[in-house]
Amino acid sequence: MPRSFEDLVAEAESVSVVGWDFSWLDGRATEQRPSWGYQRLMGARMAQSAVALDIETGGGEVLAGVPWLAARTAVTESWPPNLARAGRLLRPRGVAVVAATDDLPLPFADGVFDLVVSRHPVDACWEEITRVLQPGGRYLSQEVGPRSVFELVEWFLGPQPPAIEHSRHPDKARAAAQSAGLEVVDLRLESLRTEFFDIGAVVYFLRKVVWMVPGFTVDQYRGELRALHDRIQSEGPFVAYASRFLIEARKPA
Repeated sequence: MPRSFEDLVAEAESVSVVGWDFSWLDGRATEQRPSWGYQRLMGARMAQSAVALDIETGGGEVLAGVPWLAARTAVTESWPPNLARAGRLLRPRGVAVVAATDDLPLPFADGVFDLVVSRHPVDACWEEITRVLQPGGRYLSQEVGPRSVFELVEWFLGPQPPAIEHSRHPDKARAAAQSAGLEVVDLRLESLRTEFFDIGAVVYFLRKVVWMVPGFTVDQYRGELRALHDRIQSEGPFVAYASRFLIEARKPA
């Protein structure tokens, strides 16, 4: 017998959303993965680097899955629960875990790193990335692209203005990187099928990925959640399309 709306929502509200591990969604939601394999690429760059930095590491889960780190590796994170989790995962591997807010200069000297990486940064600070890179150093990032999962966003918020739709376009990232003095050597964009199999998965996702529906709470959006639950029950999984782009840039020697 299908689980009730209230049961699914209550379960999803009670689960911790600390860190960047989405394993709770196994069997409840799926997202196609980008063809380039960000973690694999990052691991390859790390193995060739001496001093590396991971910006906005979250709970450190992605970096922790890399088999070889640079000889000296540091990470930054701003949210205290994620910072604590990253410390538990990464400090045993010799990684320096540094508290740093997203809107301030990076707490490192000029030209320290030969590699800087970031997965899904809130907003790439290109001038700071350029500043902390050594000449010849590289920046590798996977970012959320334009209109990512907007089918879900617009279910709750309605049609979004063009300025929001295109604010994360890879062409904008290319221009910003070049303006900061970097040479873009790789730029790829993919649309990735995403499915939500029950309303609990939607609630968990929106609690964790807080910028999708800012200020999301079950109480505020109970009507929209109930309607989406009924749709999933009658029509099957809710389908949306995530957008991701890979950018790799080099600081001229």
